Amino acid sequence: MFVLVHSSGLSHRQWSRFGGDALAPDLTGHGDRPPWPEPEPFSYRTDVAEIAALVAQHGRVDLVGHSYGGLVALQAAVAVPEHVRSLALYDPVAFGVLDPVADADALATLAALDLRWDSKERWLTAFVDYWGGPGAWRALREPVRDEFRRVGWVVQEGVRTLMLDRTPLAAYAGLTMPVHLITGEHSPLAAHRVIERLAAFLPNARTTTIAGAGHMGPLGHADQVNAAIRA
Repeated sequence: MFVLVHSSGLSHRQWSRFGGDALAPDLTGHGDRPPWPEPEPFSYRTDVAEIAALVAQHGRVDLVGHSYGGLVALQAAVAVPEHVRSLALYDPVAFGVLDPVADADALATLAALDLRWDSKERWLTAFVDYWGGPGAWRALREPVRDEFRRVGWVVQEGVRTLMLDRTPLAAYAGLTMPVHLITGEHSPLAAHRVIERLAAFLPNARTTTIAGAGHMGPLGHADQVNAAIRA
């Protein structure tokens, strides 16, 4: 069975075209879950613990994650490796694996982000435009922007805590299961570099780049990404 972990601001509906034999939970404050109360602090590690517990309930699963969900899936696999048959990760935001010297250029693109929570609209614009390119926030349909606004606080808190995370490559040494690392041709530099670092370190990793896709490839290129995951 596949367990599919969605990215920040979205929900289980991200995986609606994946097909059967899959479980796609909503992360904290997302989708059909009750909203996380602002300004209550939140950490992405809460989602890691929840996904690890869910995986442990279902024997051995093929665990899949996109972006924030990729980091959650990656760290959940560390917590319960005996329950994970394989991992498929699309642009996991595991920035702790980046090297301060060798990846200084990628880290600089993250440092340049203005993620102060002074205005929800400004924060969401900066966040979405980083991952989708300039103008990505304005290009979203209004119902999608409304959903981002609804979950904005818990998304911001997840991002705040993962940006502080320094989990190194060595922490993933126990992941000996097959790992499929997927990225988009036009994904940001930092995402590409995380894929490169994990691919070089994990013993049973392979990499696929989806031509023409960006960071949101699991939506805009769903058929290609889903086929790569199932393969």
